[in-house]
Amino acid sequence: MTTFAAVDLGASSGRVITGTLSGGRLELREAARFPNGPVEVPTPKGQRRHWDVLRLWQSVSEGLRTASHDVGPLEAVGIDTWAVDYGLLDADGELLGNPASYRCDRTVGAPEAFFAELPADELYALNGLQVQPFNTVFQLVAEAPERLARAAGLLLVPDLLGYWLTGRRVTEVTNASTTGMLDPRTRRWRPEVLETLAQRFGRDVSPLLAELVEPGHVVGPVNTEGLGLTTAVGAPTPLVAVGTHDTASAVVAIPAERPDFAYISCGTWSLVGLELPEPVLGEDARAANLTNELGVDGTVRFLKNVMGLWVFNESVRTWRERRMDVDVPELVSRAAAVPGLRTVVDVDDAAFFPPGDMPSRIAEAARRTGQPQPETPAEFARCIFDSLAIAYARAIRRAADISGREVGVVHIVGGGVRNQLLCQLTADATGLPVVAGPDEGTALGNLVVQARAVGLLAGGLPELRAVVRASSEPRTYLPSGDAAQWERAAGRIG
Repeated sequence: MTTFAAVDLGASSGRVITGTLSGGRLELREAARFPNGPVEVPTPKGQRRHWDVLRLWQSVSEGLRTASHDVGPLEAVGIDTWAVDYGLLDADGELLGNPASYRCDRTVGAPEAFFAELPADELYALNGLQVQPFNTVFQLVAEAPERLARAAGLLLVPDLLGYWLTGRRVTEVTNASTTGMLDPRTRRWRPEVLETLAQRFGRDVSPLLAELVEPGHVVGPVNTEGLGLTTAVGAPTPLVAVGTHDTASAVVAIPAERPDFAYISCGTWSLVGLELPEPVLGEDARAANLTNELGVDGTVRFLKNVMGLWVFNESVRTWRERRMDVDVPELVSRAAAVPGLRTVVDVDDAAFFPPGDMPSRIAEAARRTGQPQPETPAEFARCIFDSLAIAYARAIRRAADISGREVGVVHIVGGGVRNQLLCQLTADATGLPVVAGPDEGTALGNLVVQARAVGLLAGGLPELRAVVRASSEPRTYLPSGDAAQWERAAGRIG
């Protein structure tokens, strides 16, 4: 038996999960769980949101120490996180302040300013990326010039933590592909984008960027003082650059046995799309705001970012702040009893992006579109889940039509698989069977890439997914209900 550790960091929590490989399957165990989230800081320009990356580092270190204590030697470690956010390092390699959060409003107006210098259609032809105001390229436009002037390095969050573990700086390509500065065809930095930043905005970041590496690259030994991680033979445990964008790791863990699948990586965000061998860079893809993010083994994740369970989670937080007793499993059960498709909203509307009172925003959207306003938490929850299912169906249909890929099954991975109502609604809305699981898909994808990197697994994605299938028990949901009813409901959104 051999054991690995996956550091899996999300926008609201982080975990260290060990995976013990035996008999062609991985046995997972949670070694540590800790909270995460942006911290609001007042500034002369208003409230700004930052990640408490030092606390995150402390939690990761303690989690790895606990993992080593609980299971013994670790053959490798891998880190995956959310995308786009970065830390700046000075000439001595020290952090120049906590990274800004993608939910910070500092990028208001940044995309428009960039497009005035490099039009949106030209940028898409270069980077194939969905326009999101928090894309790294737009964050750099908004970055304080004096901070960049002091910087000698720029690392995305998983690579920053990896640097602290190993002392080595790299930029792994799946996360780099979310920056807006990478060419999805060559998997290298795109000079025209970097030149626009330097020449038009005075943000010369080229000298700050680290070497690009592919998933499976062994970064180096973990040598952080006090951790003492070793392999079974007593060597220092290596850090492997897995698919450091959490969705890239999650997609590795799709237990697919056929190529005609779509996927939904369902968590705070829902990333909905297809796995393709090449990017799709046409005007129809840009108009649909579909993105080409890089995957493991030379693949491309052709997908749409959907707001995901963020709207539901923020609603739960709002109710609890109002001293309401909210049990999430019970709430989902009560939502299943509410008549479906009574009220639906566009979950990707910008109104739902900032933290805050989601029930009031949903009620306003319902009023504006002439639909009944939900009143109880169960009615709000049903509205959110119905609306998510419509968004998923629409994203899959658009990606399939534009890419020419036939879709015969939808795989859901991530925490959303525990929401049986949402899984069934997704099958109903898409008219396709939904295979839900594994719920620890990101960790599993992280772990199998580590195991292959150190020679304890072999083969390509099909072989890695065979290990995933042996290590999980997915559940299948078959479509039911009236497809025309879903079409009419989608029409109310526009």
